Order: sequence, then C-alpha cells, then structure tokens
Amino acid sequence: MIKKYWFLMVYSVTAFSVWAQDTPLDTLVVTANRFQEPLSTVLAPVTIVTREDIDRWQVSSVNDVLRRLPGVAISQHGGEGQLSTIFVRGTNSNHTLVLIDGVRLNLAGVSGAADLSQFPVALVQRIEYIRGPRSAIYGSDAIGGVINIITSRENTGTEISAGWGSNSYQHYDISTHQQLGENTRVTLLGDYTYTRGFDAVAYGSTGMQPQSDRDGFLSKTFYGKLEHNLSDTWSGFVRGYGYNNRTKYDAWYSPGSPLIDTRKLYSQSWDAGLRYAGETLQSQLVSSYSHSKDYNYDPHYGRYDTSANLDDMKQYNLQWTNSVTVGHGNVGAGIDWQKQSTTPGTGYLPKGYDQRNTGIYLTGLQKLGDFTLEGAVRNDDNSQFERHTTWQSSAGWEFIEGYRFIASYGTAFKAPNLGQLYGMYGNPNLAPEKSKQWEGAFEGLTGGVNWRISGYRNDISEMINYNPHTLRYYNDGKVH
Repeated sequence: MIKKYWFLMVYSVTAFSVWAQDTPLDTLVVTANRFQEPLSTVLAPVTIVTREDIDRWQVSSVNDVLRRLPGVAISQHGGEGQLSTIFVRGTNSNHTLVLIDGVRLNLAGVSGAADLSQFPVALVQRIEYIRGPRSAIYGSDAIGGVINIITSRENTGTEISAGWGSNSYQHYDISTHQQLGENTRVTLLGDYTYTRGFDAVAYGSTGMQPQSDRDGFLSKTFYGKLEHNLSDTWSGFVRGYGYNNRTKYDAWYSPGSPLIDTRKLYSQSWDAGLRYAGETLQSQLVSSYSHSKDYNYDPHYGRYDTSANLDDMKQYNLQWTNSVTVGHGNVGAGIDWQKQSTTPGTGYLPKGYDQRNTGIYLTGLQKLGDFTLEGAVRNDDNSQFERHTTWQSSAGWEFIEGYRFIASYGTAFKAPNLGQLYGMYGNPNLAPEKSKQWEGAFEGLTGGVNWRISGYRNDISEMINYNPHTLRYYNDGKVH
C-alpha cells in the first residue's frame, strides 16, 4: 500500500510551475530540436546555465547546479561523490535523459538512471535543460525532460583555480583554450578534487557493525579537444575525456563478511565529428565510444577479489543530424544508432549482453505571423522490443508583442534496461513504459526578465515495478 501511494504522489494528475530567468531571447540553443535556433522560437520550457553562472554560484558538483533548476529534485545519499538520483517534474529517476555533448551518458546503461555525482563539474561549460517529453526527438528515457551537459569552450585563454575547505577539501583546476593559426583550436583541461568527507549514514543504520568512518571522495579528470576548419562551411573535431574517481560510503555489514564500502569508477569517452554549415543546410555526423568500469569492493581484499562487484559497460553511438531552412523555420531529420555492451556479472547479469537501437526522426518548426508551430515524429527499432513510434506537437500564439500562449502534447517512452530484462530478477518479456503529456503555458518578457507559468498533466502506462513475491519485474497498469 505504501509503495502504491508513493507512485500516485510522484505521477500527479496536474501540476503547475512558475519560473523566471534573465537569459536573452536571442540566445542560441541546440538541445530542443537538435539544431541551432534562437531561444525565442522554442516552445518547450528551456533553462540555460552558463559557465559564468556556475562560477558565480561557487558550486562544487553538477548536482549542486541541477538543484537550482525548476522542476528538478536531487536525492543524494551523503556528501560529494555519494550516489544520487534525478527527478524531473515528479517523474521517476530513470525518466530523465542525460546527454553529454548530445550523446547519452554511458553511466545510465545498466540501471537506467543517471548518477551525476561522479561527473566532474570542471568539464561543464553549459547546460541546456528541456522540460517535458522529448522522445519524438531523442528516443527512450525523455519522459520528464532532457539535460544536455556541454563541454565545449568558446573563449580563448588559460585559467588556473584552487580551493580549500572543511573536511580536508582540496580542488585544483587548470584549463586552456587556444587558437593555433587561423583554422585550428585546441582545448586541454586537468582537474583534481579531494575531500575526506563525513560519515554519510547515522550511527546504527549500517547493520550489526557500526561504521563511524568518514566517507571521502577523490576525482582526477583530463579533457582534450582539437577542432579544425576545413573551409568556410566544413569543420571537424576530435575529443576525449576521462575521469578516475574513488568514493567511500557506508554499507550494510555483518561480522565475518567483507565490508564492501569503496567505489572505484574509471570512465573514458571519445568522439569525432564532421560538420557542414551552409546558408540553408546544416549537417553533422558524429561517432562516439565510451567505456566505464565501476567497481564496488572491500579495500582489504581489493577490487579483483571474488567478493567485489564490477559494472562494465561499453557504448557505441553514431548520429547524423540535418536541418534545412524552409520559409520562416526549419525542417530537421536524422538517424541515431546505438549499441550497449556489458560483460558477464555487470549489474548481476549472468552473462554479457548487447542492446542495439536505431532511431529515425523528423522535426519541423514554422513561424506564421503571430503563430509558431512545431512538430516531431520518431520511430525506434530496438533489438529487445522491436519498433516504437512517438510524436509531439506544439503551437504558440503571440497575442501581444513579447507575450504568448503555448499549448503542447507529446508522447514518450522508457525502454526497460538490461538489468530489468536479464538480471537476477529480470523479465525478458517487459514492454516499454509509455507516457502521454499535455501542457499549457503563458510566457513573456517583463522588465528584462523572461517568465513562464505552466500547467501540465502526465499519464504513464506500463510502469515497470518489482514484485517481491514472484521476485521478478513486471509491467503495471496505468498511473495518472
């Protein structure tokens, strides 16, 4: 009964929100429809965070940044580096799509929920946050919204920073973005963060043996990017980054058993892309590879002991996006291909698995006088559940200059993750979770501040829940 009541509270019938920010309307965004467009033409609610905002807020983690965003709730089990989950607009923790430079975050592969406590805030140059369904553009997971973390720098120069604080906190960062000749740019970054932390779990809450230890965090990060203009319209880039993190935490323990209270995460990502930017056509082809190895172990036995756990995930992506200027708007189309591979034992999977997904999408945006119309449709072909189609549409009416009314409807879905399909309690017959969302909003520019008042309803069906009696995941009914 308690569990059911919790879900009813999370997926409320109707919700209202109010938000204001001072971002100029001519600011360009890329996340809303996967092509560059002015913020003023985007009908979905968008929030932009710049590197200047992050520096002004003096935050030490990505989660501290996200806590400032409208409709976002962060649950974290302790201090810096401890496990965290993201909830957007009251949806589940795995209903938010997290992108790094437009590519899915690899750490979400097995569990289906993004843990940004491990992602270095030093890499973040900009965040674009879209609220509402976006599966018609990005595919699975985008039920509550999309968070795109952008690492590319624009301004040349070198920055060195250092900070110290309580609990032996230390932070050192050096980055440089330089122009090499007329057509080449290079970016390099190195970052080191350490804290002894504090005892994350209260005394007596960790089983038969109290753990009155500090739960610290150590992170080492490196980033490099090379960009080159091949001509006035063609450019290419190569980028790579990685981080090596160690986190101490409190775990359930009984005497005579190993105390698994240390997490060691190795993550690396590489991508390369080719761009064309003409007067009417923009096109980009990007390929990427990422690999994460996530150990949980007792440091007295080591991470290679039989008592240790390892989540080992590789992700391959290929994206081709296109946008053509048509009239007073754009038409976009593209294709995504993704493959996720796990090794045996990852997420309690008895053997290694591959999951492939190919998505084809079409978007359109057109401004007709005082009206702005937007639509998108996408079809995903997944190796586990075959085909799934989503769509969305929006209309905006500027009834007074600087003020408009917006109405939108969209469908979205969340594919079952590999753990739910093939793990110890998995069910290979699971269907995707499905969502229908309606939204109405008024927005305007008053006194230099952009504001928005909105109300929305989100209906989710085929919810994936766990049955403690059958020890299996299953699809539940419709949740309002």
